[in-house]
Amino acid sequence: METGLSYCFVFARGGSKGLPGKNLLPINGIPLVGLSIEIAKKISQINKIFVSTDSEEIAEIGRLFGAEVIERPENLASDTASEWKAWEHAIKHVEKEYGSFDRFISLPATAPCRRHVDVRRCMQALVDDVDIVITTTDSHRNPWFNMVIDNGEGYAQLVNSSQGFNRRQDSPECQDMATVAYVTRPSFIKNNKNLWDGNVKAIKVPQHTAIDIDTFYDYSVAKMLMESSGLMQRLDRLAQ
Repeated sequence: METGLSYCFVFARGGSKGLPGKNLLPINGIPLVGLSIEIAKKISQINKIFVSTDSEEIAEIGRLFGAEVIERPENLASDTASEWKAWEHAIKHVEKEYGSFDRFISLPATAPCRRHVDVRRCMQALVDDVDIVITTTDSHRNPWFNMVIDNGEGYAQLVNSSQGFNRRQDSPECQDMATVAYVTRPSFIKNNKNLWDGNVKAIKVPQHTAIDIDTFYDYSVAKMLMESSGLMQRLDRLAQ
């Protein structure tokens, strides 16, 4: 694991069309933004925690839980705004205020079921030949087996129809990207346009820890898991 200064960032817009106010939804009485901050506070290698937002309400929650707030410009807070550009803006702001740092960790507020042990694993995986670390889970949909598209004539066909597989077990293994954590160096973000411009390391995490809240259904599942006594611990044991 790299040494030096490690800063954690929680990027949370105020607006959300799919699930209004989602970054402030509570689980166990704590807003989603606060849950990300609480995970970061459990990791001793993280030196500072920042919340980047366009919302004063989210900013207040961030301060309440001990994070410093970065005012996110309006042009970086729309539904179509680039998350990468928001990362770049936050890095430049922090470097101006505090000087350079060595490691950038993003913990999206929409992944409340994450475990701090998996964040640590991502931090440890940022070695010399790795540019950025992401998280993944085993996929239940496979473009070679059970993912289809409309062929333009009203019929379904496989997304990847060049090879046909009759059993899932024979299909190439696929993983879903998760939003548990992103770990990289500030220089990589400033000098590139997206995460696929470099060497990407994927850390596989248990499916129950990788729920990404985009709909009320996602939120209901995450809330049920985290508020049910002992259920998360049981799933952790089964995932080992």
